[in-house]
Amino acid sequence: MKKKILLTGSGGFIGRNIKESYLAEKYEIISPRSFELDLLDSDAVSEYFKDKYFDAIWHAGCKPGHRNAKDTSALFYSNVRMFENLVRQNAHFKKFINFGSGAIYDMCSDITDANENNIYKKIGKDEHSFCKYVVGKRIDALFKEGKKFVDMNIFGIFGKYEDWEIRFLSNAICKAIYDLPITLRQNRRFSYLDVNDLMPVLEFFTENDTKYSHYNVCPDVSTSLIEAARIVKKISGKDIPIIAAQEGFGYDYTGDNARLHEEFSGLKFTPLEKSLENLYKYYENIKNNIDVKLLMEDK
Repeated sequence: MKKKILLTGSGGFIGRNIKESYLAEKYEIISPRSFELDLLDSDAVSEYFKDKYFDAIWHAGCKPGHRNAKDTSALFYSNVRMFENLVRQNAHFKKFINFGSGAIYDMCSDITDANENNIYKKIGKDEHSFCKYVVGKRIDALFKEGKKFVDMNIFGIFGKYEDWEIRFLSNAICKAIYDLPITLRQNRRFSYLDVNDLMPVLEFFTENDTKYSHYNVCPDVSTSLIEAARIVKKISGKDIPIIAAQEGFGYDYTGDNARLHEEFSGLKFTPLEKSLENLYKYYENIKNNIDVKLLMEDK
């Protein structure tokens, strides 16, 4: 019998990729949309779980705070309340896997090869980082109580269905396809994770108990935005300029994945060049769905 999974945030970038991955065949994934399950409504969540039991919850649902979000008000309240409304149903699930973020280390500072032992050295100054900090603390407490909670700290994940207007790698590819310059505010280093490489990690955490409550889910090698732009340029075969508005480097956003490798032996990540080549082909196939006017202005 397949394990039954509750996936929140199924209409988002990560959720859509999960539903199209091999995990959809391996597990029975229940993925209600927000109009079917309002995670902000405690009573509605209790009613939904009343006669249900899940082997795992994959919590990817959140209120976004990115530059293209329509409404960023009450970000902290919304995301913490969604998390807590699910936690209250702990009698109705065996395991909880949270889609966290490298922001737990504080986005307002340099995050270079972040190690899980240093997660709480800083309290995030922005609302998004502080939210991840608070949720992370709750996950630690639940883990110490013997509950099976895992927080995945993800840095710079990318792939199809992401917002190509603001996400750098997809934005760079779309600009290259339309013969536009690849532009960026300032060079930075990221631990870019191919969304497809998230799937075996998610499967591993679903099938196995973990030693720790937090894991950095990021590849072995980090890359700078300029280096990534050069790869895109090479894939395109076009002589297009790469323009940085400011010189030098902004804050790093990179993680150390030694803990993940220690527990998940044999884990491999797709080389960035191969991932970007695959993503380039994807955007070429949907070129007519890309509004070139939206590429002319950097958000």
